[in-house]
This record gives sequence, structure tokens and C-alpha cells, in this order.
Amino acid sequence: MLDLEVQPERSLGNEQWEFILGMPFHQAVAITQRQDRLVKGVQVWYSDQTPLQMDLVISLSQDGIRLIFDPVLQRLKIIEVFNMGKVKLKYCGVHFNAPPNVSPTIEQIDQSFGATHPGVYDTEKQLFTLNFRGLSFSFPIESKFEPKFTHGLGSIQFPSRASSPVVSKMCIYAGHGLNDTRAPSIPLNCFHGNCYTDRVDIIRENNSTKALKFTVVTEGSGPGKLAEHRRHVIERTIAFSQSCEDVTSCLGCPSKVFYKAEDKMKIHSPDAHKMVRSRSSDFFYNYVTLGLDILFDANTNLVKKFVLHTNFPGHYNFNMYYRCEFRIPVKVDLKRHKGTLGSEILEGDTLIITPYSKWDIIEDFLRKPDERPVVLNRSSSTNTTNPFGSTFCYGIHDMIFEVIQNNHIASVTLYQPTGTTSQSRT
Repeated sequence: MLDLEVQPERSLGNEQWEFILGMPFHQAVAITQRQDRLVKGVQVWYSDQTPLQMDLVISLSQDGIRLIFDPVLQRLKIIEVFNMGKVKLKYCGVHFNAPPNVSPTIEQIDQSFGATHPGVYDTEKQLFTLNFRGLSFSFPIESKFEPKFTHGLGSIQFPSRASSPVVSKMCIYAGHGLNDTRAPSIPLNCFHGNCYTDRVDIIRENNSTKALKFTVVTEGSGPGKLAEHRRHVIERTIAFSQSCEDVTSCLGCPSKVFYKAEDKMKIHSPDAHKMVRSRSSDFFYNYVTLGLDILFDANTNLVKKFVLHTNFPGHYNFNMYYRCEFRIPVKVDLKRHKGTLGSEILEGDTLIITPYSKWDIIEDFLRKPDERPVVLNRSSSTNTTNPFGSTFCYGIHDMIFEVIQNNHIASVTLYQPTGTTSQSRT
């Protein structure tokens, strides 16, 4: 049984690890993987059809814990303990829940956490909720005790101490109320020396990509004690035909370097020698926390492609990258558009494509009716099945959109058309 410390408005964990509000989804999964000998029965819940509207949840079913993430930001917003009998909990080093010896009764919560505002009673659910700042406890209580809630916790009377209600659910969150809580910014102790994208602006001219302007957030090295003084926002620009050294000086070292063993899309090339195996291998710089891959030419070591990942659940590469917050401006012919814009951004005659854009809107603006997609099937060498199915790749201008079956974009590949050069430099 896990023995964890509760820190209201902040975290749940122990000396070895902790789940912290604002933590990215990727890091929470990494904790469960490292602690696989202790944490069992991990499940991920998400919506196939509406992944941006339903919360993303990691359920630790055998430990009675749910980690609830904002579906857009993919950061932890609520830590919920839904079964108090499966975990030990303490506050300021003292247990208030330690089955079977210490039960989280109303008296025990009052003793451990002190006075607070009067609770709220839900007559329909027969649930009494006691709220502290960044922490709430829910008690199932019969309706006959309802009139005694008007004066707060101390006025609740029960026939005997044995009948005192016990906490059925505990929630840790940021702010004063659970209903309006939001996922906080990534805490500084979750940076681990990494940078995170705040925004990536794709610089385009004549419907051709020229460069990528990165606005990234990182932890500063200054002596400031306040978190906002140590959180730095920097801007960097990278263009095609820049060298590995240029990229590294802008974004730092990549998370990984991957060498391409083969190119399965080569068959769609018009070149006569397309099936001839090259003696050298192009390679990727994988920037996991930026949601970005940069492909370099094997012979020149210069940038030839950018791959932007949206990290939607239900995709084969989900949780391999963080979400890249890109903005791609594309000139469009407004006369061709017949549908509704929905949540898309239209600035004059320019469509702004983001990770949250739906493919049918983009398709309505940009794609010709007779253009057919390329079907992409992914499978690993150890497991030849892909439970998420195929994706579809559409080429528009100098971009390739990979679309999953729920009409969301899985990735966008930006490349430089043959015969063009880029003069942009950082």
C-alpha cells in the first residue's frame, strides 16, 4: 500500500516521487513506469471522438488514485483519491488516513487540518463537501443530518462516534474551488533542464515555409527565489539549410538522435533511382519537450524537414512527444470555402492552422477534391498490431498533414520544395 504525503494546492507523493499540479502528462506516465513494482493497474482514459473536450485521466485503480489532466494543455489539474481504503495519507508528517487503524472521519479531518469555512451539502447526491484552500473532502451523509450543516463542521451531530461519516473522496487542486480550477503552469521542479514550447510561429512567404520562430519557456539560472523570476521566455528562429551547430546553439541538445534506416515514402517519389539504397542515412534531432523533430540531410548536415507533433490520444505516437503549439498561416481563397469556421482562426484571407484545427475545415479551404491521401500504417518490430488503426497523409503546398480517424491532425511535416533555398539565419 502506498504511503503518501498530501500538500494542498500542490502535490501528492513521497520522498522518491510525487505527482505535482501542473506536471505534464508525459512526466506522470514516466513516474508510473519507474514505479511499476509498486504502482499497479494503470489505465489511461480519454475520448476518441472529442479529445479536446473530455479530460485526460490516468487511473491508478489498485491504489485508488486518479490524475486528471486538462485535455488542451495536457497538464495535471486535479489529483483525486477516490478510494481511501487503498492508500495511506498523511499531512505534515502525521497520518489522517491509514487503514485499518486510522479512518478519515469528520473528527479526524477537523483534528488534522483545523478550522475551515462551512461545508456544502448536495441533497441530490447526499454528499457533504468540506473545502480547504486547494483541498476538498467529500463525505456521504444521510439527508436527516442536513439541517445541522448551516453552522459549519462543528455543528454536525451523530448518534455515536462509530456512526461518524468517513471521507469517500479527496481532491487536490489549485485555487479556492474545485469547480473552477485550472491546470497551473509547469512547476519549476518539473523542468529538469528542459525547454517547453509556448508558441511556434511558422514564417511563410508566397505559401512557402521560410523559417520557424520558437517562443520557449525555460528555467533560468539566476539567484531569484520567486518562481516568476526564474522562469525565462526566450525566442529563437530556425530556417531550412541551417547546420546542426546552428540548431543546437538555438534549441540546445536534442532529447535523442535518430538515424533513418529506410524511407517507406520513397516509393511516391518521381525519381528513377528512388528504390536504390543510399550509402548514408539522414538523421533526426528529436526534441521531445518541444514536440518537434528536425531532419538533417546525411551528406550536407543541413536542415531539410521539420515535423510538428500534436500528441493526441488515440495516435500511435501518443506520449512520445509533448504537444507543439504551432501557428501556420496559409493564404486561402475565401470563395472556395462553403462550410463554417468553427474554432478556426481566419485573419483576412489567411487561415491560421493550429494543433486544434479540424482537418475538414483545412480541407475545405486548401485541398482539391481529386487529391487522394496516402494511407500510413504503423507497427513495431516486436508487436505487429496497431490498435489505433491507419492515418491519412495529405500534401498541401510544402506541408504534409497526418490526420487521425477523429478528424484531428496528428502531425505536420514542413519541407523545402526541390530547387528552393533559404537565406534566413538566427
